[in-house]
Amino acid sequence: MLNFSFSLGVGTSSLLICIVNLIYTFIQKRTDKLQNRLFIVLLCILMLNSATSIISAVFCTPPYSDYNIANFAVQGSRYLYFITHTALCPVFFYYVSNVNFMTTRLANRKMFLISIPFFITELMALSNPLTHFIWRIDENYEFHREWGEFLIYIAALFYYVLSFIVVARSWNVISKKRRTALVFFFIMAAVGVVAQLVNKYFKVEVLAEAIGFTGVMMSVENEDDRIDIGMGFYNRTALNLDIESCLKHGRKLHILMIRIQNYDLVNRLVGNGEENTVADIISGYLRSIVKRYYIYVPEKNTFVMTIYEKNDEEVYALAESVAKRFEEPWDYREYSIQLTATVIVADVPKQISNTAELFYMVESPVSAKTKKNLLKGDDLNFIMRRQAVEAAISRGFAEGSYEVYYQPTYHINGKLHGAEALIRMHDKELGNLYPDEFIPIAEQSGLIDDIDEFVLDEVCRFLKTGIPQKYGIDNINVNLSVLQCMRPGFVESIDRIVDRYSIDRKKINFEITESIAADDYDTLSWVIKILKKEGFLFSMDDYGTGYSNVSAVFSLNLDVVKIDKSLLWGAEKSKLGMVILENTIRMIQEMNKKILVEGVETESQIELLRKLKVDYLQGFYFSKPIPKDLFIKHIYMGSTFNKN
Repeated sequence: MLNFSFSLGVGTSSLLICIVNLIYTFIQKRTDKLQNRLFIVLLCILMLNSATSIISAVFCTPPYSDYNIANFAVQGSRYLYFITHTALCPVFFYYVSNVNFMTTRLANRKMFLISIPFFITELMALSNPLTHFIWRIDENYEFHREWGEFLIYIAALFYYVLSFIVVARSWNVISKKRRTALVFFFIMAAVGVVAQLVNKYFKVEVLAEAIGFTGVMMSVENEDDRIDIGMGFYNRTALNLDIESCLKHGRKLHILMIRIQNYDLVNRLVGNGEENTVADIISGYLRSIVKRYYIYVPEKNTFVMTIYEKNDEEVYALAESVAKRFEEPWDYREYSIQLTATVIVADVPKQISNTAELFYMVESPVSAKTKKNLLKGDDLNFIMRRQAVEAAISRGFAEGSYEVYYQPTYHINGKLHGAEALIRMHDKELGNLYPDEFIPIAEQSGLIDDIDEFVLDEVCRFLKTGIPQKYGIDNINVNLSVLQCMRPGFVESIDRIVDRYSIDRKKINFEITESIAADDYDTLSWVIKILKKEGFLFSMDDYGTGYSNVSAVFSLNLDVVKIDKSLLWGAEKSKLGMVILENTIRMIQEMNKKILVEGVETESQIELLRKLKVDYLQGFYFSKPIPKDLFIKHIYMGSTFNKN
C-alpha cells in the first residue's frame, strides 16, 4: 500500500505547478476574458484540492495523527476537496464552451438543463456532513466511499464527454495548437481518474489534471498567435476562427466594421509609414465601445468589432454614434487628423452566413455610388452581389457564359478599319453581366488572366477563318490587363495562343489603359518592346481620363492613341472643352501617333473630327458592340460606314 509520504509529495507537486501557472497567467495579463477567469477558477480549484491532499497526508501520520485536531483537519480537508473538486469538470466544460464561442448563459434553456447535474452533485457535497451520501469516516477514522461519490464521478464523466463533444464539433474551427492542448488535458485527466478509481490511495488525479492545465495555459491561454503585435488587437486568423466557431455553435452576433478610407495618406503624413499609426489614434475609442478581445484587424485599414447579446436597434444606434465620431477630427500628438471612415453593420448569421461572406465584406470596395458613411440592412446588398458575380466568373468557363462582341472602327474617310473585341457574360443565374461590373472583381480575385486569354483565343480563332481579312479589317483590338502582362511568362503565353492559330501578329492590336499604364512604365515598356518586335501593335485606351505623365505615356512606343469619349462630348458642351480636345489632338499628332476617337454618335461629331484630322472613329453612330455573327453581317453589308 502506498504510504502518506507519497500523497504528500504528489499534493505538494500539484500545488507548486498550479501556483506557477497562476503566476504566469497574471504576468501575461490575460485575465479580462470570461475564458481567462474560468481558467483561473480551475487553477484555484486544483490548488485547494492539492492543499487538502497535503493536509490529509500530514494529519494522518504520526505524531500529528495523535492530536485531537487531526480528525477535524482530515474531515475538513475531505469536505473542502469534494465541494471544490465536484465543480472541476462542470467549470472545465464552461471553459471549453467559452474557448469555442458556445454560449454559457443560464438563460439559455439548453445550458440550464446541462447545468442541473452540477447543481445536484454540488448540493450533495455541501450537505454531506448531514447526509453522508458521498463519504463518511468511521469511529476508527477510516475513510469510506458511499454511493454519492460514484454519482459525482458519473456527473464528472457527463461534463467530460460534453467537453470532448464541444471540441470535436469545433475541430476544424480551432487552431491545431489549441486542439492539441485540449486533447492533452483530456488524456491526462482520464489517466489520473482511472488510476485513482483503481486504487484510492494512488492519489494522482489532481497532479495529472495540473499537468494537463499547464499545457492548456501554454497553448490556449497564450494568444500570441492570435494577436497582431503592431496593432494590439486580434488578427485575421483569430477573426476567421472565432466567427467559424460562433456559426458552428449557433452563437448570434453583429459585426461592426470600420474601414479607414484615407489610411495610407494618414500614415504618410503623421506616422512615417508605420502600420499601426491609425490603431494608435483610435484604439482608446474602440476599447470604450467593446472589450479589447472583441476587436480584430483583418486588414491594415479595417477594424472589426464583434457585438454579442444586442438587438438590431441597439447595434444600429451604436453604429450611428461611431459614424458621427468619425466625422470629427482626432487629436494625435501635435496633429488634428480627419479620418475618412465607412462604418458597416451586419447580422450573423442573417446577413453573414459564413466566413467567406464576412471577408467579402472586409475586402470588397464600397460602391462609388454610395454616399453614405454608414451601411446597414439593404445597403449591404453590394456584398452579396459581388460574391454572386465572383461565383459566376468562376463557373463561366465551364458553363460557356463568356462571349466576345465586336465593335467596328472606321477610317476618317469612311472605310472600314478594324474592330475592338469586348468581353460579355451571359450567366444562367444573374443574366447579362457587363465588363464594368465583373472585370474589376476578376482582377481582384485573380481570374482576369483567364478572361484575357479567352478573348485573345477567340479573336485568333476568328482571324483564322479569314473573314475579317476578306472584308478589309486591318486589325482587331484586344484589351489587355496590365496586371496580366506584369506576371512572369506573359509574353510566352501570348505567343503560345497566337502560334496555335498561325496568325499574322500585325492583325492584333493590344489596348492598355492610361491610368493603369502609369503604375509601372519600365516593366510595361519592356513588354511592349518585345511584343512589338514580334509584330504586335499597341494602343493607349481611354486617353484623357487618367493622370499619368504625358512624356512617360508616349515613351511606351504606341501605335495608336484612343481619345476617350468624354473629351469629344465635352468639346460640344463648352469652349473650354473644345480647346482641350483640339490641343490634345494636336499634341498627339506632333508626336507622330495615330488617333482614334471613341464615343462618336452624330454626324456633326464626324464633321468636327474630320476638320481636326484624326485617323479613326468608333462609336454607336456606326454600331454598338455586337456578337460575332451579327458583326460579320454588319461588315458584309458594306465596307464604308452609314447610319444604322
